Amino acid sequence: MLRLTVILIEAMTSRTFFLLLTVVLATLGWGQTKLVLDIENRGKVEIELYTNEAPKTTAQIIRLAQSGFYNGQKFFRVVKSPKPFLIQTGDPASKTKPANDPGLGSGGSGKSVPYEDSGHSNVEGAVGLSALPRDKNSGDSQFYILLGPAKFLDGSYTVFGRVVSGMDVVRAVELGDKVTSATIVRG
Repeated sequence: MLRLTVILIEAMTSRTFFLLLTVVLATLGWGQTKLVLDIENRGKVEIELYTNEAPKTTAQIIRLAQSGFYNGQKFFRVVKSPKPFLIQTGDPASKTKPANDPGLGSGGSGKSVPYEDSGHSNVEGAVGLSALPRDKNSGDSQFYILLGPAKFLDGSYTVFGRVVSGMDVVRAVELGDKVTSATIVRG
């Protein structure tokens, strides 16, 4: 019995134990940072943020969400045909302009974020930082949520999160639906 106790104490102080504990806590959702979008008349969407893999991008999104930047913005781009593709928000002009205004999609917070290769792919539920075509370092505040896989986007846009709850809400979003609140939750 004493030998078993010594082995357990040694295991608890080892690097392996701490790695195992980290994996268990991550699996339980502890230590995760989430962006929670409340979409008017639709419901909530929880997005796990890849804070370690895309630190600059997630810091920008967290800062903007905490300042209330996304509250009241509309989804100005919703592409569901010919096959489900994406929904997009993050242009502050969408608060006052109609969702189908052709000028939407060019606004932001005024602070660009360089591209980060997070190691995550553009799969269904992936959340990526929108950027100008052929300038992957021009991302700012706009982001998309994928309705289906779009691997052709890999390497051009920072994937900074994934939907962990509310994908049914994402699929139900229509052009002009409003983000009533965007909050950050730390696990």
